[in-house]
Amino acid sequence: MISVNDFRTGLTIETDGGIWRVIDFQHVKPGKGAAFVRSKLRNLRTGAIQEKTFRAGEKVERAQIDNKTMQYLYANGDMHVFMDNETYEQIELAEAQIEYELQFLKENMEVHIIMYQGETLGVDLPNTVELEVVETEPGIKGDTASGGSKPAKLETGLTVQVPFFVNTGDRLVINTSDASYVSRA
Repeated sequence: MISVNDFRTGLTIETDGGIWRVIDFQHVKPGKGAAFVRSKLRNLRTGAIQEKTFRAGEKVERAQIDNKTMQYLYANGDMHVFMDNETYEQIELAEAQIEYELQFLKENMEVHIIMYQGETLGVDLPNTVELEVVETEPGIKGDTASGGSKPAKLETGLTVQVPFFVNTGDRLVINTSDASYVSRA
């Protein structure tokens, strides 16, 4: 058991019959009434995000999550195959289970597979990934870094807003939490 006062980003808990990861939290001490913890949680089975308020000092069950480093191999219909680099064991995850993460996955990319008591829950992406621009409008001379943005299609099919100076063939660093442009690689 863990107290909600000890919440931190990335902590995994069991509550309401689900396994949740803490995305954000805030300790609130109102002038009148008892203190509480306002949190934003992501369900690791469904991907749903829920805001939940806990009383200060309330106890919740901590979920023991195992992270296994695996390599993304290929798509087989609506299933996606990952391989353990040590044992060469392969697992398949349904497209619906990792729909958001697929926007960032390239073949042969190493990721962490989230497992709970033998059940595979999904993919834990790194904070940023490096992807190549496959399609964007050409930059025009005189465009500046702070002068606006344009859409760019990346090698995985993801479209992000990028500065005007980015061209087709450039490698970009993309933030996986909100699918935003960070910098050129």
